[in-house]
Amino acid sequence: MTTLVTGGAGFVGANLCERLIADGETVIALDNLVTGRASNLAALESNPAFTLITHDLNEELPELPRLDRIYHCASPASPPEYQKFPIETLLVNAEGTRRLLDRAVEDGARFLFTSTSEVYGDPLDHPQREDYRGHVSSTGPRSMYDESKRYAEALITAYAGRYGIETRIVRIFNTYGPHMAPHDGRVVSNFIVQAIKGEPLTMYGTGQQTRSFQYVDDLIEGMVRLMNSSYSGPVNIGNPNEFTMLELATKVLAKTGSQSEIEFLPLPVDDPNRRRPDITLAKTLLGWEPRVSLDEGLTKTIAYYRSQVLGEVAAG
Repeated sequence: MTTLVTGGAGFVGANLCERLIADGETVIALDNLVTGRASNLAALESNPAFTLITHDLNEELPELPRLDRIYHCASPASPPEYQKFPIETLLVNAEGTRRLLDRAVEDGARFLFTSTSEVYGDPLDHPQREDYRGHVSSTGPRSMYDESKRYAEALITAYAGRYGIETRIVRIFNTYGPHMAPHDGRVVSNFIVQAIKGEPLTMYGTGQQTRSFQYVDDLIEGMVRLMNSSYSGPVNIGNPNEFTMLELATKVLAKTGSQSEIEFLPLPVDDPNRRRPDITLAKTLLGWEPRVSLDEGLTKTIAYYRSQVLGEVAAG
């Protein structure tokens, strides 16, 4: 089994590469290293079944062997990152997806796309089911990410209909864990790094807005099960346990032993008020549900940042 993982040096991609190598697959990671980090893949460098190719997916694909499977994970995924690279984000989810779909047609490869809960926008339906069409803005400050993911889902559906290729779409809800950059910009990494460094925890809005946080190992298990399944429609993969931002901050402060205060800042435009997945489909089709609690996942993630990312500064 030869598998291509685009965005392979990123947060999700690196964890996925480690899992696929452990499962015995030959893995090629493709990443332009704009937001990904080669250091995320250090544990795989000496493995003969693994190759990292530095390449921008917004250019023509490099020379590759015949592929059996393609996991398309390439895209900036946190608001600071995709707002810094808006056009690149739009293109990698549009033209980059098209290039990979053409390759899937050529090789007869099975194709999985990492979509996002952001396709639901600031949802009016709660929790969100896969058949909910969303409450979205096509021109707002998050549109370069949200709308390009929605476009990619439509493009994938069209390719599957015309060419008969096997496609999978995973809609990922808030995920955290090892290999997420310390300055990624998402709330879990923000809170942990700020707490470890003794800085104020930046709380946007009142802190009563909610998210559902899943540990990355649960996500990867869901992605692998979906790839191995026969289902082609979108599937939510996320943890349905819902927490306010204040509850998250309180947990992080307690687990780090930090004396940091909470600094309240204005809520960004189009920031969703609530987000929680309905995972009935994942349970029914894949026999999947998250196993790692928020308390357990935070403990692991805090240890990762202290020992591997922040080094001596974090140890203090």
